[in-house]
This record gives sequence, C-alpha cells and structure tokens, in this order.
Amino acid sequence: METTSRAVEQTPAAEGGPQVPSARRTVDGYLEAPFPWYGLDEAFTGPRWLMQVGTAADGAVEHGSIGHGDEPSVRHETAGEDRGKFAVVVTVAANPVRRSPDGTGLLEATSVSSAAWLAGVGLLTFTWPGQMDHSLRDDWLDQQTETAWVLADDLAGSDWSTLSLPVDGVPTPFHYRESEFGWVLAGSTSQGVHVGAYGRGMSAYGLGFAMIKDIETYA
Repeated sequence: METTSRAVEQTPAAEGGPQVPSARRTVDGYLEAPFPWYGLDEAFTGPRWLMQVGTAADGAVEHGSIGHGDEPSVRHETAGEDRGKFAVVVTVAANPVRRSPDGTGLLEATSVSSAAWLAGVGLLTFTWPGQMDHSLRDDWLDQQTETAWVLADDLAGSDWSTLSLPVDGVPTPFHYRESEFGWVLAGSTSQGVHVGAYGRGMSAYGLGFAMIKDIETYA
C-alpha cells in the first residue's frame, strides 16, 4: 500500500531515528478526505490530537490517524521507563482497484489488511529500541516493517484473535494481536471505511469507536 504522508510537520529524532510528530498540526488534509474519520467514542475523556494523513498515488487522501491519551515519544532510553498510555485510531478509505487519473495504471485497493499494516507500522514508530546502536536501527525497522506486513496479510493466521468492540454503538468484530511493543487491531465499519488502531498502556478490550462529527474541533 503505497501512500504519501502529509498534513503534519515532522521533527527528526536524534541519531537518525524515526520522525516524531511535532506539536503543530493542520486539519486541512483531514478536511479534504471524502470519507468520515473515526476516533474513540465518548467514553474516552482524555486528550485527543491530530497526527497525519496519507494520500494515494493520485493525490487523494486515503487514510489518516487520530491520537488519544499521552502523546507517545520514542525517547525512552531507560529500561522499564513509563512510555505513556495512548491509543491511535487509523481510518482507511475502503477503495477498490481503480485506474489512475492519467489512465496509465491502476491504484491499489484498500482492505482491512491495509488498516492492520498501517496500525502495525504506526506502533513501530513509537517503539524504537533506545538501547540499540543507531547503526543497526535501519535494519531493525526494515525487518519489523516487513513482519508487520506479513502479519497484516494473514489476518486469518494464528497470530490474530477476534475481538468484538462497539463501532457507532454496534458490536463489530476486529482482528487483534499483542506484541512486546503494544497491541494492534483492525476491522471494518458500515460507513465505507476500515478502522485500525494501536496502543500501549491502554487496554484494547474496553475501547469503543465512533465517527467524528467535527474534525475541526481537533485542530
């Protein structure tokens, strides 16, 4: 799933590490999306914040993320350090295979696996091994990103379990897995989008999702 992320400034981490979203974000990219955005439902009363949107090859907004709780950081050099409690909800437009605007090729379809992969890679962004030598970090990230893709491509596999969570008040099945880094889940809604989520320090079992009525309130 080849997409380009935009609508958020990025600040590089030290020593060539992954990028960390800065405090300044814009809602513009979210407003361009032709689909509804999802976040945690009203049972969650903590902080909510914009992250970034991703676009398809034709420039259309295809997915984006909304954060909840403590804004995560990759700066955790001490073993056992409290890294905060957060959950990020990823909304992915449910698009079929379609022709590119110039008619020269096809744009890739999106699926629940797309949401699972984006959530898995998102979790990796904030679980950078602080004790690892920086010269090995690129190899580690490449390996873990490939693993996230393989897992997302096999949602019926033994690495995933099924978890039922409310979406707009309706019990909905999700694919769910846990790792040493946190948890990842993915499913679909009745509103033409797939929903992925990842988090750490917050139990996924008590979460619920709801369509965001006004994304501008997050700016």
